[in-house]
Amino acid sequence: MPSYLFRPAKLALLAVALISQSTLAKPLIYCADASPEGFDPGLWDSSSTSNITRQLFQGLLSFKRGGTGLQPKLAEQWTVSPDAKTFTFKLRRDVRFHHTTYFKPTRLMNADDVLFTFQRFIDPQQPFNVAFPATFIYPQNLGLTQMLAGVDKLDNYTVRFRLKAPNVTFLDYFAMSFAGIQSAEYAAQLLGRGLAANINNYPIGTGSYRFKSYRKDDVLRLDANPDYWGGKQKTEMLIMSIAREPNVRVQKLLAGECHITAPIRDVDIAAVEGKPKIQLQHIQALNISYLAFNLAKPPTDNRDVREALDIAIDRNALFKALFPRGDAMQAVSAFPPAIPGYNHQLKNEYDPKRAKELLAKAGYKNGLAVDLWALPVARPTNPNGQMMAQMIQQDWAKIGVTAHIKTYEWGEYLKRASKGEHSVYMSGWSGETGDADDFLSPNLTCAANPGGYKFCNAEFDHLVDEARATTDQKKRIALYEQAQVIFKRERPWITMAHSTVYIPMLRDVKGFMMAPNGSLDFENVYRD
Repeated sequence: MPSYLFRPAKLALLAVALISQSTLAKPLIYCADASPEGFDPGLWDSSSTSNITRQLFQGLLSFKRGGTGLQPKLAEQWTVSPDAKTFTFKLRRDVRFHHTTYFKPTRLMNADDVLFTFQRFIDPQQPFNVAFPATFIYPQNLGLTQMLAGVDKLDNYTVRFRLKAPNVTFLDYFAMSFAGIQSAEYAAQLLGRGLAANINNYPIGTGSYRFKSYRKDDVLRLDANPDYWGGKQKTEMLIMSIAREPNVRVQKLLAGECHITAPIRDVDIAAVEGKPKIQLQHIQALNISYLAFNLAKPPTDNRDVREALDIAIDRNALFKALFPRGDAMQAVSAFPPAIPGYNHQLKNEYDPKRAKELLAKAGYKNGLAVDLWALPVARPTNPNGQMMAQMIQQDWAKIGVTAHIKTYEWGEYLKRASKGEHSVYMSGWSGETGDADDFLSPNLTCAANPGGYKFCNAEFDHLVDEARATTDQKKRIALYEQAQVIFKRERPWITMAHSTVYIPMLRDVKGFMMAPNGSLDFENVYRD
């Protein structure tokens, strides 16, 4: 029988194979709310950046999906000494760094890469740091340099961290986004070519996805890592489409132009809820929004002024406007009440009359003026920075305070705030560990105050340090409760909200699981 008679059947089989292959190769498009500040995970601490670097880099440990428990990642095993001062890790032996057009690794990941990563955090004279001076925000805020007595390579696949004092929270650091392991081989090549800064522009990690291309404020493309030690990804291309306006992200999702979006606002939930093609995940997140005072310049260096501005805000009215569903909770302390150590005795006040008295006591009987920075991106705990600023502006006007509202593009906002240019600026934080230290140490200790404009209180620091050093949970809780009394007395923040986080996605998205801090992990996430 002539062979050409078999062609239709062969073509049909080929078509089936191609369809099957294309199904597995469906791209996954995520609508992001802001551009990354860069791609070196150690340099940045914003969620807009860490949600991207998490796909590229991995730590020695990771948090279990959907929770705060620890599990192995680039380390297979670990031990902690009874005094919580020595932490030893056994590394995986089958991990390859990304193979890209700009880097081709010649060896597997080993202890040299771990040492390089952490020596950058703690040693300004490390050769790479000399060539590319940088501020590692999160390690700096944790006081990592002051904590570590040394990092030792015991053999090619064993690393030991020695601390100067006990720290029962130290193990959690190895699962945080800043602790993604860098390639020492790649760094050496960049250093030799005089291109050290490229470590922040052309990333090389060990994650399930690798960098392909980026157009600022537009689109970031990542490819599945074919050498990934954790297995082949069903999604071959992960695309981050950057859309700053929340309503635009929602419309793009409804139109199928993206398949999952950044967390949406309360006011946008009705647009996606109940839609047959949309699934909506939510979680009561470990988060907080707040207004941070500049404690280095008048008038917000005065505690009475800070308290006056705090108690002049009508939070009930503000919440009705910003959180119409009622899913958000007014923040009273520096972390949510679900976290052990929360001080339930603390309260918020709304007392404009007393606020005026405090201003008069501080020497501002005839009023004062401050700059109020409005958050330029929507966050679950602050869905509309401009509206929040305008409502606060009205409240402050009632006590004789003139608020000049300012805002900047997100990257510029962060840069200027880090220099202390503000009087009051909107910010927020999401915790990963479920421990109070995850909120207090990186935000409110003296280590987190290199510019001198943030909170730094010796009594507060002593309590946090003592809590970090004890394994007695009852004692830790009591210490955190005392620390919060100081926090509330000194008012470095106007605490605003803890919120539920909502992430909508198309129903054909499979494998996605929300984290307690609202962060994203696209490993083994795909479209069916």
